[in-house]
Amino acid sequence: MNAAVRATVRVGIYTGAKVYFVHEGYQGLVDGGDNIKLATWESVSMMLQLGGTVIGSARCMDFRAREGRMKAALNLVKLGITNLCVIGGDGSLTGANQFRKEWATLLVDLVKAGKITDDEARKSCHLNIVGMVGSIDNDFCGTDMTIGTDSALHRIIEVVDAITTTAQSHQRTFILEVMGRHCGYLALVTALACGADWVFIPEMPPDEGWEGHLCRRLADQRARGSRLNVIIVAEGAMDRAGNPISSEDIKKKNLGFDTRTTVLGHVQRGGTPSAFDRILVVLALLATPETPACVVSLSGNQAVRLPLMECVQVTKDVTTAMAEKRWEDAIKLRGKSFENNWNTYKMLAHINPPDTKSNINVAIVNIGAPCAGMNAAVRSAVRIGIIQGHNMLAVHDGFEGLAQGKVCTPYALHIAVLPSEYIEEISLTIAKFNIHSLVIIGGFEAYMGGLELVQGRDKYEELCIPMVVIPATVSNNVPGSDFSIGADTALNTITSTCDRIKQSAAGTKRRVFIIETAGGYCGYLATMAGLAAGADAAYIYEDKFGIRDLEMNVEHLVQKMKTDVKRGLILRNENCNANYTTDFIFALYSEEGKGIFDCRKNVLGHMQQGGTPTPFDRNFGTKMGSKAVLWITEKLKEVYRHGRIFANTPDSACVLGMKKRALTFQPLAELKEQTDFVHRIPKTSWWLKLRPIMKILAKYNISLDTSEHAHMEHVIKKRMSMPAPLMKKACPPTKHEEEE
Repeated sequence: MNAAVRATVRVGIYTGAKVYFVHEGYQGLVDGGDNIKLATWESVSMMLQLGGTVIGSARCMDFRAREGRMKAALNLVKLGITNLCVIGGDGSLTGANQFRKEWATLLVDLVKAGKITDDEARKSCHLNIVGMVGSIDNDFCGTDMTIGTDSALHRIIEVVDAITTTAQSHQRTFILEVMGRHCGYLALVTALACGADWVFIPEMPPDEGWEGHLCRRLADQRARGSRLNVIIVAEGAMDRAGNPISSEDIKKKNLGFDTRTTVLGHVQRGGTPSAFDRILVVLALLATPETPACVVSLSGNQAVRLPLMECVQVTKDVTTAMAEKRWEDAIKLRGKSFENNWNTYKMLAHINPPDTKSNINVAIVNIGAPCAGMNAAVRSAVRIGIIQGHNMLAVHDGFEGLAQGKVCTPYALHIAVLPSEYIEEISLTIAKFNIHSLVIIGGFEAYMGGLELVQGRDKYEELCIPMVVIPATVSNNVPGSDFSIGADTALNTITSTCDRIKQSAAGTKRRVFIIETAGGYCGYLATMAGLAAGADAAYIYEDKFGIRDLEMNVEHLVQKMKTDVKRGLILRNENCNANYTTDFIFALYSEEGKGIFDCRKNVLGHMQQGGTPTPFDRNFGTKMGSKAVLWITEKLKEVYRHGRIFANTPDSACVLGMKKRALTFQPLAELKEQTDFVHRIPKTSWWLKLRPIMKILAKYNISLDTSEHAHMEHVIKKRMSMPAPLMKKACPPTKHEEEE
C-alpha cells in the first residue's frame, strides 16, 4: 500500500495538485482535523520498503451512516478536495462509490444547514473517485492481482519452503492453512508453486467422499518415492454442504501418516513488500466529472481502468454462485487467470497417467545460464507429458549433449553452446532416440538455438518436428515474450539489496550509491528495480544518454541534498554504455559531488541469478511448462501424416510467451525481424514506457503522455453454463479463446 501512497502523492504533486493524507481511513475522513494533512514530496520518502500503510487504516461505522458521510463531505469541501483515491477492498470501494453518488445531495444539505456557502458548493460540485484494490486475498474481480497479494505469497512460500525441509527429514504430512475467507487464490497459487498434493478452496469444495480420495492420493505419492505430503487449506474452505473444513478437521481424518498442522495467520499481512507490489502503481488519478468511479486494475502487464461498480457486482456474483452451489460458475467469475490456475492444478494433482501410451517421445533441453523457476517449468512439462501418455526425455548438457546422445529420463543440465556446429550430430540423435518434439527452456541462446534448428530443416528432415522455446532468463531479453521465467526472482534480489544499501545510509547524511545490475544489453532489471527501489536514475542501453544527461543527474542530486532526503540511488545496466562504465560514473559522481555528497558503488554480479524462485516465477514456470506440452500434443496431431511426423511450417516451431494479456505461441521465423541480434534484445520493449514515471517519482520535470490510459474498459461477464464434467479433454485454448 505504501508504494501506492507514494506514487499517488508524487504523481499528484507532479500534475500540480495539492495532495492530502487521510489518516485512519474513513474514520479520519469523518473526524477531520489533524487526520487530514497536506502531503509533501519528502513525506513519502523511505516508505517503499515498509509493509502495511504508514497513514493507517481503520474500520468505520460512522461512514456507513449518512450523517457520517455528511461530516466527511464537509471536511473535504473546506479543504477544496475534489478527487479521492481509495486503497482498500470491495467494502471500502463500495463505500467510496456510494459517497460519490450522493455527493450532490450531501452538498445541498450542507448548504441548507449553513455549514458551507453556495460558492464552496459550486467549486466542489463533483467528486471523482479512483480506486486501487488493496487486499492480500486477491478477492476483487476485474484485476489479475490486487496490491498485497504477491507479498503475501512471498511470506507463505517462505514458510512452505522451511516446512518442507523438516517434513522430508521426518517423512511427515503437513497441512498449511492460509488466509482466504471468501477467495482461494492464495491457497491455489501456493499449491501450484510448491507442488502440493491437495488444495481446499471455497470456490470448489471437494466431492463427497473426499476423505478416502485424499488418503489414496497421499499413499500413492509415498509409493512413488515421495518423503512428504503437503496439503494447503484456505481459511474459508468448506465441503459441498457448506460445512467449514479447517486444517485440524483434515488432521482428524486419520490420513495414515504422521501429520502436523500450521496456521499462518497474520504473518501473511506483514513484511517487506515484493517488487511486483511496489510497481503496481497508479497512472490515472484525475478523472473527468462524467467518468463513473473507476478502479485501476492489472490485466496481464497492462494497467487498465474499469468501472468500480461493475467489478464490485462481479465480486458479489461470485459469492452468490458459491451460496447457490454453482461451483463451476464461481471459478469462471473469478476470471481467466484464476480459472487457468485451477485447471493447471487439477491436471498436475488429480489426473492419472493413461493406461495406454501415446508412443510419442518429447525431449526437454535447458540452454544457457540457469535461472530461478526453470525447475518448475521442467517439472510441469514432464508431468503434463506423462499425463498425456508421452515418454518424457531429458537432454543433458544442452545442444552439445543432444549432439552426443546424452538423452535419458528427466533431469536436465545447462550448457550455452549453439547447435549450428553440431547440427548433423543433433539430427542423428533425434533419429536414434526417435524424438518427436523438443521443448527448449532458456534465454537468448535458446531462442537462437531454436532458430538455427529451424534453418537446418531444409537440409535435415529429422529436424522437422514440433519445437517450442520457453523463455527463462534473468535478463528478460527473449523476443516474443514480455516476461521471462527467472526475471521476477532477480528483480526481487536487486530490490531487497537496494533496500539494505539505502538502509545502511540511514545514519549517514549525503551519500549516493551506484549499483550495477545484470541483463546484458537489456535494461529491464535496471528499470524495474529503479521503480521498485525508488532510484534517482537508471542508465540502460535502450534509452541513450550522454555527458549532458550525467551532468543533469549530478545536479539533481546536488539539489536533493538540500532537502530532508539526503541520499541517492543510481542503477546502471552492465552493458548500457561501453565508455560510461560503472567505474567512470562512480568517479564522475565522486568528483562532481565533492564536498556535497560522497559515493559508494556495488556490482551485484551472479547473486542476481541465484536464490529460491519467487511465487511468480514458480507459478509462471508451471503454467508455461504445462501449456507448452499441451500445445505440442495438439501440434503432433496436426503434423502426423502417412504414418509419420513431419513439421516444416513456421507455426510448428514457436516461442511461448506472455504478450500483454495472453500466453501466445509465435513462430520463431516471424520473430527474426523483431530482434536486434547484435545486442541480443528485442527491437521494442513494453516496459520502456514506464521510464518517464520513474523519473517523475524521482522529481525530474519531464512530460508524461497519459493518453493511452484515458479510456475506460469493461468487465466481461462470461455466459454461465451448467456445471461441466470435472475435467474436459486436456487441450490448450486457441489464441482467440485465450485472448478473450
